Amino acid sequence: MKVDVLLGLQWGDEGKGKIVDVLAPQYQVVARFQGGPNAGHTLEFDGIKHVLHQIPSGIFRADIKNIIGNGLVLDPVVLRKEIEGLSKYKLPLHQNLFISKKAALILPTHRLLDAASEQAKGTAKIGSTLRGIGPTYQDKIARQGLRVGDILSPDFFNKYNRLVEQHKVILAFNQYDYESTLAEAERTFFESIEFLKQFNLVDSEYVINQAVKDGQTILAEGAQGSLLDIDFGSYPFVTSSNTTTAGACTGLGLPPSTIGEVFGIFKAYCTRVGSGPFPTELHDDAGEQMRQEGREFGSTTGRPRRCGWLDLPALRYAIMINGVTQLIMMKVDVLNIFDEINVCTHYRLADGTLTDQFPYDLCDNDVTPVYKKFKGWKTGLEGMRHYEDLPAELAAYINFLEAELSLPISFISTGPDREAVILRQAEVVVG
Repeated sequence: MKVDVLLGLQWGDEGKGKIVDVLAPQYQVVARFQGGPNAGHTLEFDGIKHVLHQIPSGIFRADIKNIIGNGLVLDPVVLRKEIEGLSKYKLPLHQNLFISKKAALILPTHRLLDAASEQAKGTAKIGSTLRGIGPTYQDKIARQGLRVGDILSPDFFNKYNRLVEQHKVILAFNQYDYESTLAEAERTFFESIEFLKQFNLVDSEYVINQAVKDGQTILAEGAQGSLLDIDFGSYPFVTSSNTTTAGACTGLGLPPSTIGEVFGIFKAYCTRVGSGPFPTELHDDAGEQMRQEGREFGSTTGRPRRCGWLDLPALRYAIMINGVTQLIMMKVDVLNIFDEINVCTHYRLADGTLTDQFPYDLCDNDVTPVYKKFKGWKTGLEGMRHYEDLPAELAAYINFLEAELSLPISFISTGPDREAVILRQAEVVVG
């Protein structure tokens, strides 16, 4: 069997958690490969909304092994809250949750460094979630960070203090007050470290490669979106990890030859949280209607998301760099309210030329989106479970996208619940 990868093709918030939950019964292992508590994967079923931040989205299926991979940065305080929040569901987390010893640890001072960095940038701030993600990845790359396996070392406290002293120097240089909050944050942190020791801390690269060898079905779950990738996103307004298919290899210890299907998730429109370029962003009533209808507020931060029409140059780019084999379109129902739907097919550059490519200098130069218009379907999609049930206008929209993107759209999500999904083909290929 191959390892399938599921990831977002836009600026995150595409609805990955729901689809992992829908696909999970076909897999024996679900593994997160990057990101951290800045992610918010929302699942909704039985009338209850669940938001996961670090735990893989297969956790509600008791017979599935869930792996937190080495590519993540792990906040033990947030993880403890997640686990305690799930306790009422009697999930066997001590048996089916496995945490990589090589995952980087987020310390209390990483959060402080994140806030100090954003404060220093002023109006040029990135729009960080202030969860300590960037500083933790910085320490990892600088080869001075702590990892989950270090908490088992008798020398952990000394290692912790050495790194924190370096952080304090930086905070003092930036004139950032930390003394009033650090002591309490450290108390909670070390309590959470002891809590973390109760779980399966493993060499996850061996666990997942053994699962491959045993022929188990495996789904690698990404966080954020491809346009936030540290190398290929809208730099510098990106996250600090590789959110693309390549990140599944480095974030789980998988050889590229093991990758099978690549499921690319996108919304029927676009959203973005934080700063950075957004060519199709709507600053009018249509954008606000989209935000309210789609409940477009960050599941981690609560921040209102910027909204706009679907962007095909950006989507084609993400498909290309990920090697996507199947598409999954989310939140089609949000567009039910519009008389007219727009899709950006090209960008017009400052010199008047047209391009269907994602420009390197998108952050420095404005582009004008060129739109194709579609008639809206203006009807609810509740209870529709078959493609043939869809309004003709929506079918035309989907057919156009498939032709433009040269890929099948295997799933169409028509609502937040796990049951509100139309499977476009008889059976989705796995592995």
